[in-house]
Amino acid sequence: MLNYLRPAAILLLLLSLLTGVAYPALVTALAQWWFPQQANGSLITGKQGEVQGSALIGQTFTEPRYFWSRPSATGPYGYNAAASSGSNLGPTNPALIEAVAARVQALHDADPTNQAPVPVDLVTASGSGLDPHISLAAAEYQIKRVARLRHISESILRALVAANSEDRQWLVFGEPRVNVLQLNLALDALGN
Repeated sequence: MLNYLRPAAILLLLLSLLTGVAYPALVTALAQWWFPQQANGSLITGKQGEVQGSALIGQTFTEPRYFWSRPSATGPYGYNAAASSGSNLGPTNPALIEAVAARVQALHDADPTNQAPVPVDLVTASGSGLDPHISLAAAEYQIKRVARLRHISESILRALVAANSEDRQWLVFGEPRVNVLQLNLALDALGN
């Protein structure tokens, strides 16, 4: 019996070291070497080096003078990366219908003069619940409100949205979009 246990124990130890230590260390080293920004969370830092957020995880903006993000489906604490998941509510689920109606009402309350149709990504969460982007239509929908509250012309805000927009990935996948955190940081940099 000992003849079988010794090789099994040695193999377990070797494979544990290989797959539990050597491989993760190699992958981490290669990621730090080839993709240091992404490997460290794509953090956005301020002028003094303070971390202001990540370009990959959304943040909640509730003040009307900022562009608002997509809603988060990560439970009571929005954009909680540890609770990343969709809501799994179907389109006819009463809870989803109520949540969307409340979000539409919040948008109308923040900008009562805006009669444009509300873009769907401003009232529904993404599959992960962490999406940092909104569509260009969602940014356009919010321009009048932000311009009015910040006393900035709409044309300046449209230029700011254009400067902070991202095209389709590899010109094929996804839709053009705007990272809300980067847009709001650029908006704060204007000083209004």
